[in-house]
Amino acid sequence: MTDRSPLPASAQGEVPPYAARLNPPQREAVLTTEGPVLMLAGAGTGKTAALTARLAHLVATRRAYPSQILCVTFTNKAAREMRERVGALLGQGAEGMPWLGTFHSVCAKMLRRHAELAGLEANYTIIDTDDQLRLLKQLIADSDLDEKRWPARQLAGLIDRWKNRGLNPEDLDPAESEAYANGRGQALYRAYQDRLKALNACDFGDLMLHVLNIFRARHDVLAEYQQRFRYILVDEYQDTNAVQYLWLRLLAQEHKNICVVGDDDQSIYSWRGAEVANILRFEKDFPGAHVIKLEQNYRSTPHILGAASGLIRANSQRHDKTLWTEANGGEKVRVIGVWDAPEEARRVGEEIERLEGEGAPLDQVAILVRAQYQTREFEDRFIQIGVNYRIIGGFRFYERAEIRDALAYLRVIAQPQDDLAFERIYNQPRRGLGAKTLEKMHQHARRVGLPLAAASLQLADSDELPKRAANTIGALLRQFLSWRAAAEEMTPADLLRLVLEESGYNAMLAADRSAESAGRAENLTELARAMEEYETLGDFLEHVSLVMDTDGREDEETVTIMTIHAAKGLEFDHVFCVGWEEGVFPSQRALDEGGLASLEEERRLAYVAITRARRRCMILHAANRRIYGQWTSSIPSRFIEELPEEHIEQETTLTGGASLWRANWSENEDPFAHVARDRPERAQARGPGWQRAIASGYETKQQRIRESGRSAASFAGQARSDIAIGAIVRHDKFGTGCVIDQEGNKLTINFADAGEKRVIDSFVTVVD
Repeated sequence: MTDRSPLPASAQGEVPPYAARLNPPQREAVLTTEGPVLMLAGAGTGKTAALTARLAHLVATRRAYPSQILCVTFTNKAAREMRERVGALLGQGAEGMPWLGTFHSVCAKMLRRHAELAGLEANYTIIDTDDQLRLLKQLIADSDLDEKRWPARQLAGLIDRWKNRGLNPEDLDPAESEAYANGRGQALYRAYQDRLKALNACDFGDLMLHVLNIFRARHDVLAEYQQRFRYILVDEYQDTNAVQYLWLRLLAQEHKNICVVGDDDQSIYSWRGAEVANILRFEKDFPGAHVIKLEQNYRSTPHILGAASGLIRANSQRHDKTLWTEANGGEKVRVIGVWDAPEEARRVGEEIERLEGEGAPLDQVAILVRAQYQTREFEDRFIQIGVNYRIIGGFRFYERAEIRDALAYLRVIAQPQDDLAFERIYNQPRRGLGAKTLEKMHQHARRVGLPLAAASLQLADSDELPKRAANTIGALLRQFLSWRAAAEEMTPADLLRLVLEESGYNAMLAADRSAESAGRAENLTELARAMEEYETLGDFLEHVSLVMDTDGREDEETVTIMTIHAAKGLEFDHVFCVGWEEGVFPSQRALDEGGLASLEEERRLAYVAITRARRRCMILHAANRRIYGQWTSSIPSRFIEELPEEHIEQETTLTGGASLWRANWSENEDPFAHVARDRPERAQARGPGWQRAIASGYETKQQRIRESGRSAASFAGQARSDIAIGAIVRHDKFGTGCVIDQEGNKLTINFADAGEKRVIDSFVTVVD
């Protein structure tokens, strides 16, 4: 009969040193060695310490040799940390544990031993993403498909998802195959697998799929590993996908000594194949499983834990658990409503300056966003007030590839001599202009002493280039002439939208059906939104130059800006959770695509965000936000309503203390009358350039709004009610004119001196 007592039968009453330092549930998880164990470890409850001590205990008590223990993690860093901790607990190294590693590294070792059963040789190659895309492009071309219409990256994503679900080409049903090229997905997947075998290669998804196939087909091989692994330990079980789940279930059937550690409340990776159902059904998969809850938190204050626990209770698909701490005191979670996204960034900036003044290190401050495009407002604000920051899990806004591409187009429009910018985008999106064409362009430019663009136009009119390349270059440069003329008539934001459309850049992103393309399109929308605060293209490009020249020294403390997904596993003293509005968080796209299941994952994401905070947590939501370039009135996230009142402190004010939601606001009342002017001391210390950045930024726009007498409703993105076709208005640059057309907040005005121009209504005042 299996011994299910917490202590080994031969050692009742004796607790080894590495377990004595743990709390009772952790100790129970270490000493309950036999049978299936589900360790439900809430955020900050010391699950790594318990898992490591359990591994050390199995070795120290000679229940198994190190080679008889399978311990799988999700990252090499986690595996390395576990080796180091086990070595410290046992007083010796853990190098003798050959089966401690990531899922993929363990399967790679198994596949080397049985490669012939998968149609490979033992010296097979693991290809990277670039090689995978190159191979898929060849197969797509061989199938007479247009790769622009059916991108290789889209097919790679589908194949990866199929492999994560344990599906071989023959396992796909017609609906799965229809996901690519009108039913060609299955044939291309089969051709891809055949081509990999011919190359004696596999991709990362194959490492697990091949081993799973071997286990299913060869029961003798499976039995060998089932006998070998007396104990199985799995970290972050809530993040396992279908193929990992199936692999583990097969291996655990002999001894059933499997211990999985995880937190269903922190399952936030469904978009990459993780299935929260794996941890929810563990007790069904392994009847009689011993469930141990780690609920004592060593990270956060009682109010932070109370807010997070109260929020996550709204999820129906979860194991019940409540985080608690022996710590006392601490501030309530602050929930703050602001007028708009720029005000949100200013408020966060003020709070960070206050914390810094109190001696808080910037390294212990984090801003958590739901989507990458939200970082732009904070980056611009921190540049203005001189706060050092870093972006984790991505590039700074203006350093992202699609933003650099857009800026390169604008730089060439503003400055035709900008060779570096022209070289970046002459073939982006692809126009069939290769490296040889670029080399000839450079050679001719040096020979005639002209900028690259001008020299290329000359070259296009000669016979030195193939006709197709010459025509392409000529057409591109004629587009630049057209855009340069349009720049005199259009706002910078509208110019960017025109360029992205006419250059084919929007079409390129639309054709790219990868998960990243939607985020890239959102970033470009945010770039256009940012440009609406500037009257001229030159002003905006100067601002960008200042922003790009602000990398702090490596030894300086920095505020961390990151997505909530990237923050999982991290902790900070002070956390700002921003953009908590319906449609932003929870994400409208997630809700549209996944319904209730996605809503519950979004709520788990909110839980993760709050539990990153040790001492202070501030949640902000804005009444107005630009979504896809249009001002939208926003309502607070439903997650705010789900926070227990006893753990939060609500504040809905504008800077300066005026209530944002005052019911007696009239339609014509200026909401900015109560907004205190920002303190520019830090920016002034950085020199005149920083003062110009402030002058050309949001401060200037605020002043214009106050002077224009715009209403709260008009500021929220609606057309101004005081302007109609035929109205006489005045513009600071173009003078007096008559409104001849109106589209939303964009006006077409016939100016007496400057002629017909398109401008944003916030830049004009009505002449009585």
